[in-house]
Amino acid sequence: MVELWFAIIALMLTLYVVLDGYDFGAGILHLFVARTDAERRQVLNAIGPYWDGNEVWLIATGTTLFAVFPRVLASGLSGFYFAIFLLLWCLILRGAAIEFRSHVEEPLWRNLWDAVWCGASALLALFFGAALGNLIRGLPLDSRGWFGLALFTDWSARPPVGILDWYTVSAGVFAVGHLALHGANYLALRTDGEVQARSRRIAGPLFIAVAVAWPLVTVATVAVFPELLPAFLARPFAWLGFLLALGGAIAVMVGQRRAKDLVAFIGSTSWIAGLLVATAACLFPIMLRAVPDAAHSITAHAAANDESGLRIGLTWWLIGFPLAIAYHVIVLRIHRGKVRATDRPNY
Repeated sequence: MVELWFAIIALMLTLYVVLDGYDFGAGILHLFVARTDAERRQVLNAIGPYWDGNEVWLIATGTTLFAVFPRVLASGLSGFYFAIFLLLWCLILRGAAIEFRSHVEEPLWRNLWDAVWCGASALLALFFGAALGNLIRGLPLDSRGWFGLALFTDWSARPPVGILDWYTVSAGVFAVGHLALHGANYLALRTDGEVQARSRRIAGPLFIAVAVAWPLVTVATVAVFPELLPAFLARPFAWLGFLLALGGAIAVMVGQRRAKDLVAFIGSTSWIAGLLVATAACLFPIMLRAVPDAAHSITAHAAANDESGLRIGLTWWLIGFPLAIAYHVIVLRIHRGKVRATDRPNY
């Protein structure tokens, strides 16, 4: 049961990154692929029906952790208190920018909110990437499972660690590039005209940058967490994730060369999902890794609710999860097709 819930948490987190990831990417790129007000409305309309629904997966992951692995959520919220406030402010600013920018027709007003949307989207991708980097590098957990982190210390990835160091910043920058690529593929698929052409042009260099950075970040990950490599070699799910990511990268390359936007978008989706699956498979059963004393790590088995709670939670999850998937399918079907600059503005 604990193993099943660990897989469910990984699945929900992967869904959030994949779905909200193209929203982040569209926000990062929209100042570069959309140059007129009509084109920026086109980008907004492309994500408009989905972005707030996609955020539900982040809330669902948090509430599931509360129900199933409460010790992990309590320790994580306490230790990342400052970082979580920064994250919430960026989420609020992104939503405000999307909702407010078209309420006034003054160019200065709209340019301000466009800049806020771009900045908040880039910072969110950076923060989420750095957060994953912190979980992989390790946290200064004490014997009771609590920790506190400075924003940065000496920028090395060795204790005493901070939230930001060379490795976590590298992971954050990699996430920004990868989600920007994902957003470019999405905009090429959902838009037409100049926005589609510019999205295709910018997706090429982004693919090269992410493809070059992937092995470098992998080497850095093994350097800060050497036990990850033996785990990867011994676990079939880690190999499955790697093959999914590799296949996704190849699909992105093929899709971009042949102007098959759907293939490229499915490829970037698989690439991101594969990386997260492989990471989760390698980390299991550790949920919060402790450094320098690995004995203080919080594992899924140690943090899980009792058996009865896990079974009751699974019953409700089996009801709620299909409903959430059905909602996404219905919304995708209603808003299928290209979004054009001449369409009636929704935002």
